[in-house]
Amino acid sequence: MTVAPRSASSPPASSPARVCATSMTTTPSSAPPWSVIRVRILSFLDSRAPRGQHRQTMTAGRRGMIPADLTRVQLVTDPQLAPDGRRVAFVVTTLSEERDEYLANIWVVDLAGGAPRRFTAGPRRDLEPRWSPDGTRLAFLSERAPKDKLQLYVMPADGGEPAKLTALDNGVTSVVWSPDGRRLAFLSPVGGEREPESEEEKRKSRPPRVITSVKYRFNGEGFIYDRRPHVFVVGIDGSAPVQLTDGDFADADPVWAPDGESIVFASARHAERDDDDASDFWRVSAKGGTPQRLTATTGPVLLPSFSPDGRTIAYLTRPGLNVYGRNIQVFTVPSDGGDAASISSALDRSCGALHVRPLWSADSGSVLVAVEDRGDCGLWQFPTQSGEAPARVVGGGRAVNGFSASADGRLLSFAASSPVAPAEVFVCRADGHEERQLTQLNKAWTDEVALSSPERFRFTRAGLEIDCWVMRPAGFVPGRRYPTLLCIHGGPHAQYGHVFFDEFQVYAGAGYAVIFANPRGGQGYGEAFAEAVVGDWGGGDYADVMAAVDEALRRHPFIDPDRLGVLGGSYGGFLTSWIVGHTDRFKAACSERAVNCQYTMFGTSDIGHSFNMVEMGGPLPWEDLARYIERSPLTYAKNIVTPLLIIHSEDDLRCPIEQAEQLFVALKKLRREVRFVRFPGENHEMSRSGKPRHRLERFRHILEWFDAHLEKTPS
Repeated sequence: MTVAPRSASSPPASSPARVCATSMTTTPSSAPPWSVIRVRILSFLDSRAPRGQHRQTMTAGRRGMIPADLTRVQLVTDPQLAPDGRRVAFVVTTLSEERDEYLANIWVVDLAGGAPRRFTAGPRRDLEPRWSPDGTRLAFLSERAPKDKLQLYVMPADGGEPAKLTALDNGVTSVVWSPDGRRLAFLSPVGGEREPESEEEKRKSRPPRVITSVKYRFNGEGFIYDRRPHVFVVGIDGSAPVQLTDGDFADADPVWAPDGESIVFASARHAERDDDDASDFWRVSAKGGTPQRLTATTGPVLLPSFSPDGRTIAYLTRPGLNVYGRNIQVFTVPSDGGDAASISSALDRSCGALHVRPLWSADSGSVLVAVEDRGDCGLWQFPTQSGEAPARVVGGGRAVNGFSASADGRLLSFAASSPVAPAEVFVCRADGHEERQLTQLNKAWTDEVALSSPERFRFTRAGLEIDCWVMRPAGFVPGRRYPTLLCIHGGPHAQYGHVFFDEFQVYAGAGYAVIFANPRGGQGYGEAFAEAVVGDWGGGDYADVMAAVDEALRRHPFIDPDRLGVLGGSYGGFLTSWIVGHTDRFKAACSERAVNCQYTMFGTSDIGHSFNMVEMGGPLPWEDLARYIERSPLTYAKNIVTPLLIIHSEDDLRCPIEQAEQLFVALKKLRREVRFVRFPGENHEMSRSGKPRHRLERFRHILEWFDAHLEKTPS
C-alpha cells in the first residue's frame, strides 16, 4: 500500500529507534500530484539462473551478505543516453553510515569503451541528469549547501564549473529541456509555511492550520494543503525563473511540445478532485496564460510524451476512477485534445512499473514502456497504429530500473539488476539486439559476497496459478534443515520476482532460508488476478501464502517446518498480523508499518479515505462497520500467541503509527510476547529510503528477534 513520493526532499537526521517494550520473557536488546494516486510497484524480476548456479555460488567460500554491506553497494539508477548515442550519464548513490545520509553523484561512461568516471562532485546529492537536445550541456539537480533543497544546475557536457539556475525555497524536480536547448521547464512547490530557524522563532507559537481538503497530507512530505507544485521555466542565460501555472492544484510531469511554444502537464483541476484519483493533461503557453484541458477526466494520467511529429501524446493511465487494482495502460491522444485510445489493451499486464516517460520510435510507429509480467519487469514495444502485437525488447533475468534512448532512436540504454548483482548500465539496439554491459561498479563487492539465487516454482490454488520462490541460506549444507522466513510483499497490487533485493540477501546471509510468493492481488498476472483481493483482504490471499509455505516444504526438505518465521511491511504487515491472529504455525513474526485497524485508518491515513474504502469492497465505514472490523487484524489480537515484533515509523502518514500502537497495547493487555520498535523522523518508506543508521538498526532488531525465537543451530 505504497504511493510514490512526490519530491526528493532530504530526510531529517536520524534518532535512535525507540524500543517501547519487550516481552515479559525476553531480555531487551541494546511525487506526483495528489490527484494522481500512483501505487508504487515493487519491481522484481524473474531470474532463471541455472539450477547449479546457486550451489556453485554458495560453495565458493565467500561470506553471506550482512546489513553493513548496504554501505558498500553502489546503487546505479536513471541512465540517460546522450543524444548522439556516444555516452551515458547515470546516478550512483551510496549510503554513508558515518554521515547518516545518502550521497549521490552523476557518472558518465562511454559506449566506445573505458572505465566509467564520476562527472559531478557535489558534497551531498546530484540527481536527474538530463542532456540538452544538442548534447553540449548536462542539466541536473543538486544539494550543494547543508540546508539547500535540490536546485537546478547546468554544466558543459565535457566538464567544467556548473552554473546554478535556481534558488527556490521549496526546491526543484522534474526537469525537462526545451527543444531549442535555451530553456528548461521544471516543477517547484509554491507556498507553505516556512519552518522556524532561529531559537527565538522556535519558541513562538505557530498559527493553526485551516484544512478544507481531504487530501491535505502526503507521506514523506507532511502538510501539502497550502503548498502545491507548479510549472516553471528558466533560461540558461541566468535570467530568473518564471512561474507558468498557479492555483490550488498540484501539477506534475511537464513536457515541452516539439515546437517549443507550449508545455503539457498533468493536473487534477476538476471539482471532484478531492473524492477521486482522476487527473487531466493541460497545455499552457511557454509564456504563461490559461491552461487548456486535453483529456476527459476518466482516470489518473501521467508521464505525457510527444511523438516526434508532434501530433500525438502517449501517456500512462489507469482507466476508471479509484480502481487501484487495474492495469496501468499506454494510451495516446491527439496533441490538441480529443478522443484517447489504449494501445496496450491487448496485453493484460500493467505498464506502470517505472516512472519513466513512454519512448517513441523515430518514425512515430511505436512506443516503448516498462511492463510487469509474472515477476518480470522488462521493456516492451507497442505499435501505435498497425495493430501488430506488442513485443518484449529487454527482459529475462534482471530488473530494469530506468531507460532512455538516443535522439535517433537507434540505441537504448537501461540500468538493470539480477538477484546476485546490483544494477549496472547496459546498452543495446532499439530492437534489443547487440546488448552490452557498460559498467561493473559492484564487481569487487559481488566477488567477495555469496549471494543466494531464488529458485522458482508454480502451483495452482483455487483456479489461480501462484508464483513462489525459495532462497537457500549462505553456507548451505545438504542434509541440514534451516530456519525459514516467509516474506510478504506490500501493495497489495505489487509483485515479487528476481531482482537484487537487499532484505532477502541479508536474511539468507544470516543463515535463513527465504520463501516469497505472489499471492492474488499482485500485479503482473492480469487484472482479474490483481483485483481478486479487493474486498477480500485476509481471505484468498492468506490461503495463497499458506499454500506457498506448504508447497515450499514439500519441494525443499531443507526447510525446517518447526522453525518458521513470517514478516512483511505495509499490506505485507497487514497479512503478517492477520496470519498470527489465525494460526500459531509460526514461531515468531515481524509486522512492519502495518494496517491493523481498517476503520481508524480510513480517517488517519493520507490515502485511507479512498484506498482503504475501495480495497474493503466499496462501503464507507458507517455503511458497513462490521466489515471493517471483520477485516482488521486488531479484532483477532486475542488469538495471537506468536511472539510479535512490531516496527513502525513515527512520521508514517500512509499507515499511521496508531495502527501499531493499537495492536501493541492490545497484546500487552493480553500479556503476550511483543516488542514495539519506533523510528523517530521516519515515514512509510523507512526500509527503502530511511536514514542509513536507521536501516541498519532495523536489520539488527529483525535479526535479533528471529535469532532468539528460531534457534539457528543446524538440525
